[in-house]
Amino acid sequence: MSSAQLAAEVANAGGLGSYGATTLSPTQIKETVQEIRERTTHPFSMNLWVSTSDEAAKRTSQEQLQRSAELMHAYFADLGLPRPPLPELQTQQFEAQVKALLDARPPVASFIFGIPPAEMLQECRRLGIVTIGTATTRDEAKAIADAGMDLVVASGFEGGGHRGSFIRSAEASLTGSFALIPQIEDQVSIPVIAAGGIADARGVVAALVLGADAVQIGTAFLVCEGSGISPLHRELLFTEAAKHTSLSGHFSGRLARGLRNRFVEDMEHSAHAPLPFPLQSALLRPYTQEALKQGRGDLLALWAGQAAPLMRHKTVSNLMRSLIEETTKMFEQLAL
Repeated sequence: MSSAQLAAEVANAGGLGSYGATTLSPTQIKETVQEIRERTTHPFSMNLWVSTSDEAAKRTSQEQLQRSAELMHAYFADLGLPRPPLPELQTQQFEAQVKALLDARPPVASFIFGIPPAEMLQECRRLGIVTIGTATTRDEAKAIADAGMDLVVASGFEGGGHRGSFIRSAEASLTGSFALIPQIEDQVSIPVIAAGGIADARGVVAALVLGADAVQIGTAFLVCEGSGISPLHRELLFTEAAKHTSLSGHFSGRLARGLRNRFVEDMEHSAHAPLPFPLQSALLRPYTQEALKQGRGDLLALWAGQAAPLMRHKTVSNLMRSLIEETTKMFEQLAL
């Protein structure tokens, strides 16, 4: 869903554009950093997942894989696909990705699902790469600050997609932004970036009043022209469907927020747990590709945060202008 165009446009408009690089090979990471550099002279960020595989994935039996494949067979058949093949455990090599990131030297490197090893953070400091960690609890924020990272994202459970819990399970780390931001602000001395449920100036002002030093916005930029989402995804985010999101682990094996649809609701009534990450996403990959081709929004993972109904801008320039002008106006009114 990330694109070099979107990251560069946000940077050129005064924000810190970010590119989610967790699915990229080392070569692709270097190429993407270069492409963004060709589009902007302003700072931007590259994001990686520290944990690219759940421990349980290594212990998953053939019987578990077979049961999951059987459960998914009806959905594959609905798309005209044969019975899904059993997934093999293949993960991105985080160390190789970070080496490529260090070689490419983006201005900022951000991380979720954990904290990079100390030697990697030390090399980032040596190269002048600013580091950002992501926390879903105050304990995670403290661990990030203690590791010497430069900034921390306070990621509230309202946000779309994956949030990146790493000390406790995602299900045990569901704190809302309004409760999480001041807790983390009280816990650490490094700058705090608020995320989750922010889509307009009102959310920006609320986050800053609660103690955040900056905000991170996802879904509102996701619908802007130039993002990497499908036309179907963008269209649905401007319909009644945007009012209904939920958390599910059945698309990737890790808990993530997206639009409610038939697949999500069916899985909620299923007694069968998803496979650990990345086996679940590997199992569904052929299905996801075909569902996208057929425009089956009822079967796809369509990431979105709870603030999706607030979106009204379809270009980066209009969204950034609105955020800056309306936030300034609201603070001026509060000062009266």
